[in-house]
Amino acid sequence: MADWVIRLIEQSGYLGVAFLMFLETVFPPIPSEVIMPVAGVAASQGRMSLGWVIASGTAGAMLGNIVWYLAARALGIIRLRPFIDKHGRWLTMSWRDVERAEHWFRLHGTFFVFLGRMLPTVRSLVSVPAGLLKMRFKSFFIASTIGTAGWTAMLATAGYQLRENFGDVDRFVGPVSNAVIITLVIGYLWRVWRYKPHNEG
Repeated sequence: MADWVIRLIEQSGYLGVAFLMFLETVFPPIPSEVIMPVAGVAASQGRMSLGWVIASGTAGAMLGNIVWYLAARALGIIRLRPFIDKHGRWLTMSWRDVERAEHWFRLHGTFFVFLGRMLPTVRSLVSVPAGLLKMRFKSFFIASTIGTAGWTAMLATAGYQLRENFGDVDRFVGPVSNAVIITLVIGYLWRVWRYKPHNEG
């Protein structure tokens, strides 16, 4: 995959970086942990500007973030109520939990989105709850942009500093991503085991 990313960035420059980061957001198996360090290496070789690499990567990712947010907002959580009521155990939530989440999101949603954009693995999924729970677009956009810019800057700068050894970035980020996945799986299984439906009405 790295060879394909390198060729596209070499041929398309900043537009290629933005396009790849857009794909990474809507199709997470294309990893930003490869895209941005490769672009950082190109900047270190004088073929691109590090600042514009970060800006183009952020812009592409933000376009994908907005697509997911708008799709989730158009769907709306209300339409999912029958599904939640029927499969609450496996979703580990009842409708009362959804109402609590809406209240929590109004208070802390901005920080949740900002932090989520800085976490490997889950960063591409943050837009969905934000859209479903109708977080204000302005707050979503600002928090997402800051978090996304921080993530892309970290990866691009690592590639810029490490140059041809940018694979070291994945050797660090990879275990962190795996740890996040394992934590999420354990947390989900714990919630399924402990789940007790609320009496509605």
